[in-house]
Amino acid sequence: MIPTCELPGAGGRLRAVDLPAAAGAVLARLPLVHRILLENVLRTAGTDAGRAADAILRWPDTGRSDEEVPFLPGRVLMHDTTCGPALVDIAGLRAAVAEAGGDPERLNPVLPVDVSTDHSVAVDVFGTPGAREHNMARELERNAERYRFARWAAGSLRGFRVHPPGTGIMHTLNLERLATVVSVVERGGVTWAAPDTLIGTDSHTPMVNGLGVLAWGVGGLEAESVMFGLPVMLRVPDVVGVRLTGRLCPGVLATDLALTVTERLRRVDLVDRFVEFFGPGVAALSAGDRAVVANMAPEYGASSGLFPIDAQTVRYLRETGRSDGHARLVECYARSQGLWHEPDASPRYTEVVELDLGEVEVSVAGPRRPQDRVPAGRAAEALASTLRARPAAAPGDGPGDAAVAIAAITSCTNTSDPRLLVAAGLLARRARALGLRPPAWVKTSLAPGSPAAERYLRRAGLLEDLEALGFAIAGHGCTTCIGNSGPLTPAIALAMRERGILPVAILSGNRNFPGRVHPDLELGFLASPPLVIAFALMGHVDRDVLDGVLATSRAGDPVRLRDLWPSGEEIDAVLAAAQDPADVPAAYHAAEASAAWAALDAPSGALFPWDPASTYLRSPPFATAGAGTRLGRYAAHPLLVVGDDVTTDHISPAGQIPPGGEAAEYLVARGADRGDLNVFASRRGNWEVMLRGLFTNRSVRNLLDPSLQPGWTIHAGSGARLPLWRAAERYAAEGVAVVIVGGERYGMGSSRDWAAKGVALLGARAVLALGFERIHRQNLVGMGVLPLRLPPERSPARLALRPRDLLEVDASPADLAPRARIAVQVRRAEGGTERFEATAAVETSLEVEVLRGGGILPLIAARALG
Repeated sequence: MIPTCELPGAGGRLRAVDLPAAAGAVLARLPLVHRILLENVLRTAGTDAGRAADAILRWPDTGRSDEEVPFLPGRVLMHDTTCGPALVDIAGLRAAVAEAGGDPERLNPVLPVDVSTDHSVAVDVFGTPGAREHNMARELERNAERYRFARWAAGSLRGFRVHPPGTGIMHTLNLERLATVVSVVERGGVTWAAPDTLIGTDSHTPMVNGLGVLAWGVGGLEAESVMFGLPVMLRVPDVVGVRLTGRLCPGVLATDLALTVTERLRRVDLVDRFVEFFGPGVAALSAGDRAVVANMAPEYGASSGLFPIDAQTVRYLRETGRSDGHARLVECYARSQGLWHEPDASPRYTEVVELDLGEVEVSVAGPRRPQDRVPAGRAAEALASTLRARPAAAPGDGPGDAAVAIAAITSCTNTSDPRLLVAAGLLARRARALGLRPPAWVKTSLAPGSPAAERYLRRAGLLEDLEALGFAIAGHGCTTCIGNSGPLTPAIALAMRERGILPVAILSGNRNFPGRVHPDLELGFLASPPLVIAFALMGHVDRDVLDGVLATSRAGDPVRLRDLWPSGEEIDAVLAAAQDPADVPAAYHAAEASAAWAALDAPSGALFPWDPASTYLRSPPFATAGAGTRLGRYAAHPLLVVGDDVTTDHISPAGQIPPGGEAAEYLVARGADRGDLNVFASRRGNWEVMLRGLFTNRSVRNLLDPSLQPGWTIHAGSGARLPLWRAAERYAAEGVAVVIVGGERYGMGSSRDWAAKGVALLGARAVLALGFERIHRQNLVGMGVLPLRLPPERSPARLALRPRDLLEVDASPADLAPRARIAVQVRRAEGGTERFEATAAVETSLEVEVLRGGGILPLIAARALG
């Protein structure tokens, strides 16, 4: 019998799982993550609830567990470029079910799904007050077909809600509007109060962890399975506790803390682990501060970055327009169920990391990875080794090496916290008063995650100051952070082409991998919004931004950062005067009422009417009920061998489709304009385009022969140099298996399932790597591709594979189990063999079932037909 209690609610008494009664003295030893999981299994797991609860309650004995528990989140969150591929899968599955004689309407979500349309707006126009309207109009022109498809889904799938362009970035929308912290849910005729929980098809879904909401990112494939009623199966997770003490020093912002946490935690093995923040320092951080830190959980390698609920959480709910009654329910529930922050609490953790907030300094991260934090004043030093390793740019006027090509206040990470935008606005005000402006070659933009940002910035008088420096609002979406930065300025493009300069991007985003922000930019720094403006004013990252001269005033005086930087008291005073809780609902309601969105003509009916001429939407070959397993014993040629830190951006790019690539040739042959091919992210509904873009990032090197251009390989039988997709076609026609080999942290970065779908379409039966990032590993499993973890001594460099070598893999379906040992033999083309054991990077029995069945989609189809 599940112990329950009653709580007061707006509509009467609410039932709740009584966690103190269910866990007894163990509750205080459980991390918050496990307390929420315990509530979830007791309320939703049915006959398995007792076993799963016992597994969680035993966890504090050792701080580790191999036992599996089911987790049924309360909702799913998606964005347009992960939703699109999922909807293509669903439409394809519905067609397959109908063709097999089943009812396609059995494929309907069993829990609420929210979709944010935020990943497609690009910075085509910048620096002028009309930029947002122009960019949103171009977004709709480019993506009307996809958006009509999303509107079809909203009308055909139950509980499926699409938020139109202009409503902001999904994680900001989640913070400000969707998250309840404590939800009121109906189940079995009973009205429950329960923790708000979700999964999201974006790796930065943990941002809402800053409010105490347990959520993490998954691939679209896993989200599809949850939509249709399958639970998330996970081992009772390891939880690393980060104990915070002290408080941030004056001038230090939430961005600096997030970059410091990322640097520190990347030293800890966090694969498939959750992170939780505790200790007295938590109370010194606002909910906005916490959300910034939680957002970067994928950058520090964790599933989550959970903060407790406390007075700061409740204050945030009120500041963003939630009702007073709901705020009281959140506090009542959290206090009674052991989810309220206790500064002196010390639960059992797998490992504890200590961080004194007073040690955090003003920082940037780069120039190639978010974990490479440096003091902001040493950014130029961090670039030095890269610049020394190449010929210096030819002399000339205008931008030189280390020129700031892009300065973007962008991303959910640092625009969701009003305090950071106000800080940027105040710095802009002082710079404007001194007559400062960035050089003309700097592409400046402001893309707040919330449509409410314009209201408080305008009320504070700061929007005009930002616009005067070129930071006009360019849109309410991911823009530059996701690679939709638009064209570089002519001066930068010319200097790169004629003088060979190596420019830099500065952005308030979360990732700076080479080629992510713009395909022609390999260097970038992550920085707080006010620092983005400071670097823009400098024009080059060639001196100390903290103590050096940024620029010269109209009076001829040198201006340093200390002359512009606002105090914490000034930021807080301006924000207090400018904020109005009514702004958030009003701004969102206005954005939701988009006339252009309402005017889109969408089809209706259970089955989507595919257009054979479409270059955006094509029924995928893997949306079928009859796929066979890729497991077994086989000999495979290496199709591709890569080194460490190959991200999902490297595997499946999101940015602009290059006009001379294989994907471009496919599109132009079907009538597309070579000069306006849109971005890969917008074409994820067309598997032919995505297949041709795989591994074409300029940084990718195929170690089978490093002279190969990105996205190419050598066919073993003929020795021909071919694009990967053509070589894969030839191997498939010959009946020859292929595998892919990688290094450490393979698949880090975005949650995009196309990085796994593409690998599956290349015919890979397995990916062998030294280490996998969690979401990509799960996506590979979801596509039926076996992830195998190589032993440390078998790195790609040491294996030194050649195209005609064979890897014999013994992965029998009957013998596969979580973390099973898999025999591998390398048979060299020139003679000789090497044997070793790899480890199946498979974590649960459900993942084993998925691999045996050929992937998630066949499993969903089979359930619909059953």
